[in-house]
Amino acid sequence: MEVCYQLPVLPLDRQVPKHVLSRRGAISFSSSSSLFGGPDPRKLSQRRGAISYDSSDQTALYIRMLGDVRVRSRVGFEPERRGSHPYLSVDFRILHSRPDSPGPVSARTVRRLLSFQRYHHSSRSSRPIPSQNLLHILDDDYTGQAKCMLGKVGNWKFDIFRFDRLTNGNSLISLTFHLISQYRLIQLFQLDTVKLHRFLVMVQEDYHSQNPYHNAVHAADVTQAMYCYLQEPKLSKFLTSCDILLGLLAAVTHDLDHPGVNQPFLIKTNHYLAALYRNTSVLENHHWRSAVGLLRESGLLSHLPSEDRLNMERQLGSLILATDISRQNDYLSRFRTHLDKEDLSLGNASHRHFILQMALKCADICNPCRPWELSKQWSEKVTEEFFHQGDVEKKLKLEVSPLCDSQLNSVANIQMGFMAFVVEPLFTEWARFSDTRLSQTMMDHLGQNKACWRGVLEEQSRGTVEPDTAPKVLPQGGGES
Repeated sequence: MEVCYQLPVLPLDRQVPKHVLSRRGAISFSSSSSLFGGPDPRKLSQRRGAISYDSSDQTALYIRMLGDVRVRSRVGFEPERRGSHPYLSVDFRILHSRPDSPGPVSARTVRRLLSFQRYHHSSRSSRPIPSQNLLHILDDDYTGQAKCMLGKVGNWKFDIFRFDRLTNGNSLISLTFHLISQYRLIQLFQLDTVKLHRFLVMVQEDYHSQNPYHNAVHAADVTQAMYCYLQEPKLSKFLTSCDILLGLLAAVTHDLDHPGVNQPFLIKTNHYLAALYRNTSVLENHHWRSAVGLLRESGLLSHLPSEDRLNMERQLGSLILATDISRQNDYLSRFRTHLDKEDLSLGNASHRHFILQMALKCADICNPCRPWELSKQWSEKVTEEFFHQGDVEKKLKLEVSPLCDSQLNSVANIQMGFMAFVVEPLFTEWARFSDTRLSQTMMDHLGQNKACWRGVLEEQSRGTVEPDTAPKVLPQGGGES
């Protein structure tokens, strides 16, 4: 399978105004630096989210867009005035804010608008680290309970919600640093621990905490699941240190800067991300480009040879792009064909990379395979996010997206469809590939959770239960990894 790594080229016939370039969100697709009309592209590339490519790529610069700049395919870039179009005025940073609570803007929201220097000094998580204790960077913040949980990080019952509370909302930073340290990747890749910590802080901060589902806790949960899959015997004995680092980085950043709405919403509202990526894997491309931007800004991999660094960035993109749910059947069909022919050779780098793609896909949607107490929480959170989008679509007088109308859907019927058509086919094939105790545990939980939601639907049809509750039936059996 080939993955296109090149950004789409949009023609420009005028210079980008300097006042646009001075804002976060400036974008250029010209290979000519003269287009910028003054600002040094090298200086621009040092800003948050900047991703530079040489002129042969015809994509000279990309700066992660959090501002109000819009893409115009014929006349270049102009600042779009808020309110000039009812759809383009949607500010995804406040999409989930409560209109009845117009209180002061949160400190975190303000930090997202600061320059990196001001942002860095204002971030609580970026406080100076004593140089003599770099390898134990997290110990000062861990409670005994959090340390105890990390000792069981490979257990499928790992409660990421509890761990997030114990780490004061820093589950993604704490978990990822622990796993990278446990694999000795700091030593193997000669990583600077201060740069690593800075990178993880920026990643966690760039997940939108107001999103009910697509937030840093989800990223931490996916990373923990990815770790469990990397430990599976059939895969672990073939993995290189580079495979492991890429797998963890992809899990950590796979939904970076997610706006809390889906791709169809971005397309039908003519959002600039949809125009930028030509309506193809819009969110996944943005997550990847944002991840590369933070890697370069933090300098985490800057000490590696240029060719190795660029290759890692491309492979990171290939992994993140695989999480596009619209391409689920393509990956599943390829996976099934390999298993039917029994021709997977994990000594082959391309086959190994494909299995990493499938592992990340499984980790991304593994919630229905978790124990009921965890699975139910995730189901409620993703449904809440769907319904938020539906409310915005109604407010903008748009056609409400499937599953996003709270008057026509419930947590139970959404989950039943998701498990039947998306989750079960994927995990059935994964269990064929890795027939282990963990795979059996996941399939057991999936069957039990389906039965629970089926019971909810039956009681809802009788009018005896609220949509967001479920009967406490079926003990969670099965072995744990």
